[in-house]
Amino acid sequence: MKRSHFEFPSGKILFAIYALLFYSPTFSSAQVTPSVTLTEISSDPFTVPPGQHATEVEPHVLANGSTLVSAFQTGRIAPGGATAIGWATSTDGGSTWAHGFLPGLTTGNGGGLYSAASDPAVAFDAKHGVWLIATLPISNTSETPAVVVNRSTDGGFTWDNPVSVGPNVLSSDKNWIVCDSTSTSPFYGNCYVEWDNPANGDEILMSTSTDGGLTWGPATATANRSLGIGGQPLVQPNGTVVVPIETTGMSAFVSTNGGSTWSAPVTISNIQTHLDAGGIRSGPLPSAAVDGAGTVWVVWEDCRFRANCSTNDLVYSTSSDGVHWSAVTRIPIDATTSTVDHFIPGIGIDPATSGSTAHVAITYYFYPVSKCTQSTCRLAVSFISSHNGGTTWNEPVRLTGAMQLTWLPNSQNGLMVGDYIATAFNNGIPHGVFAVAAAKSGSTFDEAMFTAQGLTVPETGPQLSSAGDKPLHHLSDPIEKENPEKGVVPPSKKAAKRAK
Repeated sequence: MKRSHFEFPSGKILFAIYALLFYSPTFSSAQVTPSVTLTEISSDPFTVPPGQHATEVEPHVLANGSTLVSAFQTGRIAPGGATAIGWATSTDGGSTWAHGFLPGLTTGNGGGLYSAASDPAVAFDAKHGVWLIATLPISNTSETPAVVVNRSTDGGFTWDNPVSVGPNVLSSDKNWIVCDSTSTSPFYGNCYVEWDNPANGDEILMSTSTDGGLTWGPATATANRSLGIGGQPLVQPNGTVVVPIETTGMSAFVSTNGGSTWSAPVTISNIQTHLDAGGIRSGPLPSAAVDGAGTVWVVWEDCRFRANCSTNDLVYSTSSDGVHWSAVTRIPIDATTSTVDHFIPGIGIDPATSGSTAHVAITYYFYPVSKCTQSTCRLAVSFISSHNGGTTWNEPVRLTGAMQLTWLPNSQNGLMVGDYIATAFNNGIPHGVFAVAAAKSGSTFDEAMFTAQGLTVPETGPQLSSAGDKPLHHLSDPIEKENPEKGVVPPSKKAAKRAK
């Protein structure tokens, strides 16, 4: 069964200049607002319980050629997952979007097998000409496959019913998918899915497909059966798969043989994080991307450059092989003395660029004032870019006005816009997809999916640098225990603020 698509009526665009109406004088004066517009790409039409309607959260977006495909949760269910998984596809650089909901997946969308679904991630397999969306199926009554994948062979406009990845299990979490689309790679056409098993303490597992996602190989652990969460596999041009992931620190593991075996993780860095205020769902999960030459970037929220771990910067590390990683570097969005708290980053890199001329773009959420409460925190989305591989950065661009936390749906891990977001480059232009909320109408939410039009990666203009910044301490707030989207609760992670 396939589901037809439909488009938003023309003109459903919000001008990002309205952000100035909510401008906070405590925020960095470096924030700029060029001619950027916000386009709504999807909203929640469902009313069936137990979903919190109208909400859409946790988007991923991927580009191939002139096509952008995004996927996201629709109708967030507080204990775990969503009423449906939405998709949105654009073939004109994000100006117009077709959208709909994955078929055969959830009962809330009709005809599906599962009570809910979560954690959508998008991939494109160039060899087989297929788009893939991987999700976690959730059932209230039975075991389910660890992950399922819906396929589209017509450019992301109609989708087949889901294919199982991995055996039926009680619990799985934080899946991600990637395909090898480099025609010269020895593993061209391989697709890789990562997830973890909370029932085994978040054991990391991988599965490989060689036929466009129709069938999947066995669930394979890392060489040392390591534990971790939030892995985001990437493929280098030579076919090596690098998987940045949160373990006891920020780590990565690799496969050089097309997914037959996987190495033990190596440490990228320790994790030092400030607990984001207001009960928002967030944490130091990695966001990762690869440039045109194969350099892997990993970005996460981190407090090591802030006195007393008082707020989070966005930081990154890079690697050419997934084994040797650069020192942690701060992205200079604002001064280290500012009150701004930055979190939930989504990185993208223009695949036509690399090395010292790589165009890097990051969409992220922030609080202008880190020390706030659920009633006083103000949430917004911003964007920053570099035209020279991170040597310097352009001034950040604020994309939304201030959102109140009471406008967000609840989840088992806090108030939710998502555990991750993403940025993708389409013909050299960066596109982020992110959740934007407005005030509720009675008990009905107003949180939908948006993208920004008009963003660029300027090669001239004021530049920001963190060249002289050095870590100040070894402090960290507790890393929140991640209650899985489905199944058992994993063992508590090490907490307690610490110093060396």
